[in-house]
Amino acid sequence: MQRRVLRPRPNWEQTVEGQGLIYHHTQGQVYWDESACYAFSAREVDELEAATNEIQRIALEAGQYVIDKNRFADFGIPAAAADAIVWAWNAEPPAIYGRLDLAYDGVHPAKLLEYNADTPTALLEASVVQWYWLKDTQPGADQFNSIHERLVAKWKELKDYMAGRLHFAATEDLQAEDLMTTTYLRDTATEAGVDTAALLMKDIGWDDAAHQFVDLDGAPIQSIFKLYPWEWLVHEDFGPHLLETYRSVQWIEPIWKMLWANKTLLAVLWELYPNHPNLLPAYLDGPRDLTQYVKKPKLAREGANITLVGDSTVQTSGDYGEEGFVWQALAPVPKFDGNYVVIGSWLVDGVSCGMGIRESSGPITDNLSRFVPHLFR
Repeated sequence: MQRRVLRPRPNWEQTVEGQGLIYHHTQGQVYWDESACYAFSAREVDELEAATNEIQRIALEAGQYVIDKNRFADFGIPAAAADAIVWAWNAEPPAIYGRLDLAYDGVHPAKLLEYNADTPTALLEASVVQWYWLKDTQPGADQFNSIHERLVAKWKELKDYMAGRLHFAATEDLQAEDLMTTTYLRDTATEAGVDTAALLMKDIGWDDAAHQFVDLDGAPIQSIFKLYPWEWLVHEDFGPHLLETYRSVQWIEPIWKMLWANKTLLAVLWELYPNHPNLLPAYLDGPRDLTQYVKKPKLAREGANITLVGDSTVQTSGDYGEEGFVWQALAPVPKFDGNYVVIGSWLVDGVSCGMGIRESSGPITDNLSRFVPHLFR
């Protein structure tokens, strides 16, 4: 694993905008950063792929354990949502994608930092934009990236299973990241021959007489991909309607992803698999014997409300932490040329299929981290 300094392509901003990445800067700073890349060996790619599939395997075991032991309270999950989670876990409605955040340096086993299982972003840049960067700049090199093909194949598999038109819903956000991620996923479904429609989360309606969700045309919503966290959905005004009608609407991702998109999963995994090579010690009741650790909210985003205790202490602000915290051993996140590096390892249909890399100037990956492409030979 090496970091290589490169010369960006002329007019790279226009190039990536043409591929859908209109949020190539964040708060005036570069987000898509092709002034460098990471080069891996085939062995290292194989290790990342194997680690990702292994973590997926034990996450499935952990999900069953949580359900069997009725551990929902540890996750801060409302009791009203438990029945829908159990039903969805057993019925196995469509689950499309997820992203593991891993610490990996090419020498030691990859370590799980968290599982972005419900609303992962950085998908378009990992699937499409870095692939075209590779073709433009690195002839003869390869990339660990079959994300697009896997997405299209999964939608094809589900085409006849879908009930009615598949709606794709996102929020309006200033950076447009959620909207473009959802648009890209809709494009992959359309490529697979699925009948799709787009709408915003705020435009989802409820027909009280018909007792069903509807779109702006009044058509029933029977299948929907939503880039909106389940922990928010169940607390919305229409949350009770959602839980009442859950078995008649195909929500993607399914509600059981609340078990994986919650950092309580880290502690449950360590409880079940202590000393697993791909896990870090993690606890729900404090740092215990850890002298260097990260205190993370069970539910948070973009590195908010984190306390990192290492050689010094680093804290971030935010509005999260109401549900409680997890204490995880400080990960050996590699540092290249002053940049802290986290691997985003993608799964489609539960199978490892690619990665994206984010760099940060500090030890906590936040909303100012940069996406850097990769290759292997």
